[in-house]
Amino acid sequence: MSTINPRNYEAAEPRRLAFLGLGVMGHPMAGHLARAGHQVTVYNRTEAKAGAWADEFGGQVAATPAAAAAGADIVFACVGNDDDLRSVVLGDSGALAGMPPGAVFVDHTTASAAIARELYGQAQARGLHFIDAPVSGGQAGAVNGGLTVMCGGDSQPFDTIMPVAAAFARAVTRVGDSGAGQLAKMVNQVAIAGLVQGLAEAIAFGQRAGLDMPLVLDVIGKGAAQSWQMDNRGKTMVEDRFDFGFAVDWMRKDLGLVLDEARRNGAQLPVTALVDQFYAEVQMLGGRRWDTSSLIRRLK
Repeated sequence: MSTINPRNYEAAEPRRLAFLGLGVMGHPMAGHLARAGHQVTVYNRTEAKAGAWADEFGGQVAATPAAAAAGADIVFACVGNDDDLRSVVLGDSGALAGMPPGAVFVDHTTASAAIARELYGQAQARGLHFIDAPVSGGQAGAVNGGLTVMCGGDSQPFDTIMPVAAAFARAVTRVGDSGAGQLAKMVNQVAIAGLVQGLAEAIAFGQRAGLDMPLVLDVIGKGAAQSWQMDNRGKTMVEDRFDFGFAVDWMRKDLGLVLDEARRNGAQLPVTALVDQFYAEVQMLGGRRWDTSSLIRRLK
């Protein structure tokens, strides 16, 4: 059974592509690219996952990032963190070593702005392009082809990758120069952290008060309190279900990047720092892989 939901793909010139990293996000994202008519070669650290992807979508498997990138117009990546990113980009077996002149590397990892700027410089020195392009929308957005992509980098390579990335996204936007995509993703995570904590407190308060919370959420979701989190996580929070979605471990990694950047730029993030510690408590409760909406567990 396909791991992506069918959609009507916008017309885009078929390209030779590589995709590095086939986790819960990368697997469906690469699948959308293949289904949109592009020639996709994949690399994954666990070779069996790459083979399973190729069996499903019909693409090719490469033994190294450099081999996957050979001849590719655009190389996409979605890995875990800064160190993972360096491991697939740099060195003799890294993607930059295999990319042809003028090709574009597009990084969908949620990583630091510093690594984005570092790899942008490395690409420029080789006559290549680098776009930092973290995504929002979670696993469901990747499966449905409805991600929001925040891009940092130069305009010309962005114009090249935008119609291709539209295969798995509802919005692909350049927000500034190199590193700006990662900074925009940090803004996104700051906003989400505060929203989820507020929603958790609201639901816990309503339950203590004896209210019919599914009904209350339906009512207030039609007013000023409405949010994506309320629409998509409110009722599962009431039901105490968290075995899906964006894991607490991932959110803590992202908030660590945010707090590091805030120390550099002087931004004051008292609520974000507090919610990060609340997530640490959820981890101690055994919720490392629970959805981020599990913040409510510490209030019960």
